[in-house]
Amino acid sequence: MAAEDWIKGFVVGGLIGAALGILYAPKRGEETREEIAKSFQELRDKARHQLDETCTKMDEFASRGKEFYNESKEKVSKALDFCAKDQTEKKSAGAS
Repeated sequence: MAAEDWIKGFVVGGLIGAALGILYAPKRGEETREEIAKSFQELRDKARHQLDETCTKMDEFASRGKEFYNESKEKVSKALDFCAKDQTEKKSAGAS
């Protein structure tokens, strides 16, 4: 959630900054439109870059989670096999 909130804040902040810049800039309409287009492209590029970084980190976390799950599953399986074998040996020894 923190990454998503950060991205939202980043985008909203960029839009607010661009709007304030337009309102207080004493320029011709054509210059203002060019500046808006440039600002939008920069903001879009930054947002894409941040999204790519976030996706990469999420993939890394997912991969680590899968590794941890598989390792834990294997350890639990070995422990259960050991307990079952131990119980079988105890029953065999008690029956003899």
